[in-house]
Amino acid sequence: MRTRLLILLLLSSFVHAWGQTFSNPLLPGGADPWAIYHDGSYYYMHTTGRDLTIWKTPNLAQLAQAEKTTIWTPPATGPYSKEIWAPELHFLAGKWYVYFAADNGSNNNHRLYVLENSSPDPTTGKWTLKGQLKTPDDKWAIDGSVFENNGQLYVIWSGWEGDENGRQDIYLARLSNPWTATGPRLRISDPRFGWEQHGLLPRFGPGEPAYVLVNEGPQFLASPSGRVNIVYSASGCWTDFYALGLVWAEPGADLLNPASWHKEPEPVFRAQNVKGTYAAGHNCFFDSPNGKQHWILYHANAEPGQGCGRERTPRMQPFTFAADGTPVFGDPLPLGQELSAPQGAK
Repeated sequence: MRTRLLILLLLSSFVHAWGQTFSNPLLPGGADPWAIYHDGSYYYMHTTGRDLTIWKTPNLAQLAQAEKTTIWTPPATGPYSKEIWAPELHFLAGKWYVYFAADNGSNNNHRLYVLENSSPDPTTGKWTLKGQLKTPDDKWAIDGSVFENNGQLYVIWSGWEGDENGRQDIYLARLSNPWTATGPRLRISDPRFGWEQHGLLPRFGPGEPAYVLVNEGPQFLASPSGRVNIVYSASGCWTDFYALGLVWAEPGADLLNPASWHKEPEPVFRAQNVKGTYAAGHNCFFDSPNGKQHWILYHANAEPGQGCGRERTPRMQPFTFAADGTPVFGDPLPLGQELSAPQGAK
């Protein structure tokens, strides 16, 4: 399958040589994709599991030809030496920050970590490990992301309520700076609906969970109306039911007030009967270079039953907003469908 995808990418690169059209996938592999547009370039990352690498390109439709730079390699041992997951690159107050999850080889010890770089270009300059971003209560944490709303910086992540696996919820907390959480954490989503509960795992031995219910990969999406949308992934990534859900708050709402949050009962982006697209999820959002288009970037499998492994590939497609600020994603598109590149891309 990976060979077929590589051939497809090479043919696509030849056909779309000028970068004005493209077809998914963008790469032959890459889970948990992330992209940000800054000063004429897209910077892209995904989970490699072993390091942090940035792809740089003026046109995300030509990601397969982008320059790659490994910016950080973990130490051989220690609390952030293994399972490097879901990196995100953010530009905050004139500096670059990478947020990622890591552990010491035991999943129970997954926590969030932060790197900082003051260079104008994140593929150059020196990256400094700021250390662990200790979430309130310092529990298991993955898929950290940050956003600013009404002048306040926040962190959102997927975490456990206690110290044992069994359920992953979405939490939110304030940040006093890009690497320091402050105050209490607030749970804004838990896997309460049936569509979020696919993939229960059996108990394998003493101390192992009898089940795992999953909400993960939270992403902030501001609507033109000012409504705060948090899009997240739900159900086990090892199933074909992996999909995106939505919690949201009205413009100007107190985001640390539980009453501010509303949860949609059905998924907002789900692959159903789409050839070459299964288990679509773990996304991010970006705008086209001219600022006139909204795009969703996500991963999916090309065949059913491929689970959470290296077969997941990054894909992107445009979306719109309804008048009330609800994102309208439509359905994940079939593999290989030709699309126009983001408007304004070189």
